[in-house]
Amino acid sequence: MVVAFFGTTILAVVLLRFVPVYFTPLMFIRLVEQGERGESLKLHHRWVPLEDMSPYLPQAVMAGEDAKFLSHHGFDFGAIEQAAKSNIRSKGKRKVGASTISQQTAKNVFLWPGRTWVRKGLEAYFTALIELMWSKQRIMEVYLNSIEMGDGIYGASAVAEWHFGTTAKDLTRSQCALIAASLPNPLVYDSSNPGNYLSKRKRRIMHEMKFVKRLPPEGCDTAGR
Repeated sequence: MVVAFFGTTILAVVLLRFVPVYFTPLMFIRLVEQGERGESLKLHHRWVPLEDMSPYLPQAVMAGEDAKFLSHHGFDFGAIEQAAKSNIRSKGKRKVGASTISQQTAKNVFLWPGRTWVRKGLEAYFTALIELMWSKQRIMEVYLNSIEMGDGIYGASAVAEWHFGTTAKDLTRSQCALIAASLPNPLVYDSSNPGNYLSKRKRRIMHEMKFVKRLPPEGCDTAGR
């Protein structure tokens, strides 16, 4: 069983290094939840390669979610330490996360939502695998195609079409920052209809984008060494 587990998981990671991710566990979970509530099933998703996305979008999500994405190896231990201290001070009232883009990608593609130790352990395992076997560009490409960006909306192409009436390639810097601002909770914060909090967060991300370099082309040294 152990050999089968490692063999199948490694094979899956190698395969998805090259094959588009058309469906994720979260998409299935959301469809089930919609059905249980008696709602019409909504699933808007279309895979587009990274080069067909606005260059501002990777930059915006790094500024908003993971500023050290290009230099870390899957885990931001400084952010984890800060989050742990913050959670201790809050005495469990408000949990602060420290997941990197790599960790979120591993969770989105291979796992399910949740905070159990088993799920977090598997997340760490898959994060290490994709950091080892995928490029940073591939991790970002899968992340931006699979992450939930609204009610029934997954990925850059769908959010560009349904929230902004454009293509992923033509998203503006402001729109990309707004999308990134909504990612902590896209079912609550609607990038197509931003309130005061989301607009404020968007402005902060646009400011932070000045200090985050753009994602270089495939094959380039992402860490800038």
